[in-house]
Amino acid sequence: MMTWHIDLAMANICSAALPMRQAAMHPDAVMTESQNPDTRAAAFRKVREAHQTEMAEDYVELIGDLIARFGEARLTDLAEHTGVTLATASKVVQRLSREGLVQNRPYRSLFLTPAGEELARVARERHRIVQDFLLAIGVDPATAALDSEGIEHHVSETTLARLKALTAQLADQRPPGGNLSSR
Repeated sequence: MMTWHIDLAMANICSAALPMRQAAMHPDAVMTESQNPDTRAAAFRKVREAHQTEMAEDYVELIGDLIARFGEARLTDLAEHTGVTLATASKVVQRLSREGLVQNRPYRSLFLTPAGEELARVARERHRIVQDFLLAIGVDPATAALDSEGIEHHVSETTLARLKALTAQLADQRPPGGNLSSR
């Protein structure tokens, strides 16, 4: 008899918890009939592809920034600015060199190839568009800088174009000498 009461109590707890769990879920997290497997697979594939290029984009952007600021980009500076060990930075630079984005010679500074310069330019522009948008909607500068660093890699060209257009539209609506959050 005791086992039955415990099982019944657990069943009541579980059945009561299910609606609460479903209500707590984000509406987009629930799979709908319109989300067929091919659509979901394409979305996951896009994220995986973005993750694969994310590191290369960040490194070439940083190398370009270091060259612009200090006249050179050294492996030690790269490791320091990315928060990784010298060995990790070296492995990434070797990969970027194999991919034709960076020139690396022993005991010399790092240089971007034309392809690396172009990738750095595109990454920097994507970063700027996202960061400008976040600032335009009232996100504080420190948070906008951190958030834009990750978002820039995961938005499509279509989304970037809309963010850029919306940022310009919001800037036109900004009160003189104020910001959007002061309205």
